[in-house]
Amino acid sequence: MKLLTYTLLFLTCSISFNCLSQEVTKTFLYDTIRPAITVLGAKKSLTVPLKIQTKTHYLPLTYWSKKNSLGFDISEVAFINWSAGGTSSISGLFKGKFHRVYNRSNYNWSNELIFKYGLNKQDGIDLRKTEDAIQFNSTFGYRKDTLSNWFHSAKFNFNTQFTNGYAYPNTEKAISKPFAPAYIFMGIGAENIDKEKRRTFYISPFTFKTTLVLDQRLADQGAFGVPKATYDLDGNLLTEGEKSKIELGFLITNKYKKEIFKNIILENRLSLYSDYVNRFGNIDIDCDLQVELVVNQYVKANIGAHVIYDDDIKSKREIAGIQVTEGPKTQIRQAIGVGIEYIF
Repeated sequence: MKLLTYTLLFLTCSISFNCLSQEVTKTFLYDTIRPAITVLGAKKSLTVPLKIQTKTHYLPLTYWSKKNSLGFDISEVAFINWSAGGTSSISGLFKGKFHRVYNRSNYNWSNELIFKYGLNKQDGIDLRKTEDAIQFNSTFGYRKDTLSNWFHSAKFNFNTQFTNGYAYPNTEKAISKPFAPAYIFMGIGAENIDKEKRRTFYISPFTFKTTLVLDQRLADQGAFGVPKATYDLDGNLLTEGEKSKIELGFLITNKYKKEIFKNIILENRLSLYSDYVNRFGNIDIDCDLQVELVVNQYVKANIGAHVIYDDDIKSKREIAGIQVTEGPKTQIRQAIGVGIEYIF
C-alpha cells in the first residue's frame, strides 16, 4: 500500500515538474531579456522570468523645422553740461524673424517672415521713424534626385511697411503709407541650395513684379512708378492715378550667411530685378548686409548697411518749406546697435 502511495506521488510530481518546465521554456522564448526570479525545488532551482509591461513612446515624424527670434536694439547718447556741445538722443529697434522649412527628399519649401520697426528721439525734435519694414518670402522647390543642389522653384515675395513715412521735418503729408507702396514678386525659375556653404542662389527669367500704391493721393502723384493722374489745362482732374503697376522681368536673388570669425556672423541678401518692357537692363538693386557680433546667448551687437536703387522711386526733400520731388537716387541706410535677442 505504501509502495502504491509513493508511486502515485512520484508520478504526480513528475507530471507537475514537466508541465512547469514546459511553461518556463515557453515563457523564456518570448521574454529572454526580462528580469527573472528563482524558484527553489527539491533538488534543482528553476529560473522563471517575470513579465513586466513597458510602454514604448514614439516621436511623431515631421519634415518641418522652425526657428524664431525676437530682438531689441538700443543706442543712446546723453549730454549734461557738456562743454563741447551735443544733442542727447535715444534710438530703439524692435525686430523679429520667423522661419519655417519643409524638407523631404526631393522637396523643399522655405517660408520666412521678417519685420523691423525703429524710432529715434532727440532733444527738441519730435519722435521720428528710423526703420519700418515687413517682409514675407516663400519658395517651393522640387529636384529630380537628392544628389543635386538645384531645384525647380516657384518664389513669392511681399514687402510693405507698418506706418506712414515722412520727409522730415515735414510731417503734414506722408510720402509713403502701409501698402503704399507694397511690392509683390511672383515667378518661376531655378534655385541652388548649398547647405555646406550656407548659400542660396535663385534665378528667374519669368517674374511678375506688382507695385501697389493704395493711397489715392500718392497714386495721383505717380509715386513709386504707378501711372499718375491726368489733368486738363485748368488743373481739373481727368483721370485718377492707377493704384497698381505690373511688370514682367528678370530676377536674381542671393542669400549668404556664415560665421566668418568666431562669434562674428555675416549675412548678406541681394536682389536684382530688370523689367523686360520698360528699359531692360536698368536694374533695381536691393542689398542688405548685416554683421552680427555675438556676446553671449542673449546679448548681440549689430552693424548693418542697406542699399536700394529703384528707378521708379523718386527722392524728395524740403526746400524753403516746400516739398520738392527729384529724380531717383541711391538710398543708403546704416545702423549700429547693441541689444538682446531671444531665439525659440
